[in-house]
Amino acid sequence: MLFLILSILCSVSVGVLFKIARKYDTNNTQIVAYNYIFALVLCYISFSPDITAITAAAPWNLYIVIGVLLPSIFLFLALSIKHMGIVKTDAAQRLSLFIPILAAWLLFKEEFNILKITALLIGFPALLLILNKPADKNTNKWIYPAIVLLGFGVIDILFKQIATHTDLPYTTSLFAIFAISMTIMIVVVLYQTLIKKVKLSARNILFGGLIGILNFGNILFYLKAHKEFAENPSTVFAGMNMGVIIIGSLTGILVFKEKQTKLNYLGIFLALIAIVLIVISQNSK
Repeated sequence: MLFLILSILCSVSVGVLFKIARKYDTNNTQIVAYNYIFALVLCYISFSPDITAITAAAPWNLYIVIGVLLPSIFLFLALSIKHMGIVKTDAAQRLSLFIPILAAWLLFKEEFNILKITALLIGFPALLLILNKPADKNTNKWIYPAIVLLGFGVIDILFKQIATHTDLPYTTSLFAIFAISMTIMIVVVLYQTLIKKVKLSARNILFGGLIGILNFGNILFYLKAHKEFAENPSTVFAGMNMGVIIIGSLTGILVFKEKQTKLNYLGIFLALIAIVLIVISQNSK
């Protein structure tokens, strides 16, 4: 259970750091770039991937697509936290689990039971309620958490496709993807620095390093939690998604004083019910 708790805390802490970074005149592009530098180094140290095994036969099409999507969605994650807060962003990120579920139904013709259908029928209204925001002087930036939801959902589908390539260890594929993401972000940072004259800052290295450690810690502890609960993976699935929504909501509301409406609270409650139904449906196969 310790690994699962650590994974949840790492996930929520990434959002907290992005929230704090806003106060220090930081650059999200540089933060995300440094994040992948640190994550790549930790991935190499922790998993000792066999780089020579990554040949032309590797699923490079998946590697490249995920490698581009990851930093892109990470930047939208930072924007979503800035404009909509941790509560809504964490909930949207976790509700992205419905994207691969829908894909399994519509694309891969997986049979659906009544519990999964009910979960979907509850999940989408929950999302609308969570993202609901009273009209004020600022436009409702719901588009950012919506992109986070869709992006992480698509990334989840692609990672599941990666897992089917059993000729390569999953952690080796992860290293290749991190390397692609890091390369892309370094190119973007160089463009901003050399062409746009954006200054490099030690603050971005600090926040990027911390986020990279937490980002990797989330993955590492999540994998360890799955090994710990190998006979009951739904425990990890439910604990991770519900844990992040609950802890993220409490952090946003109590620590950062993010205001929520009654409809937002109802949406969070419905989201938790939807996740419970998904877990029960998996156990009832």
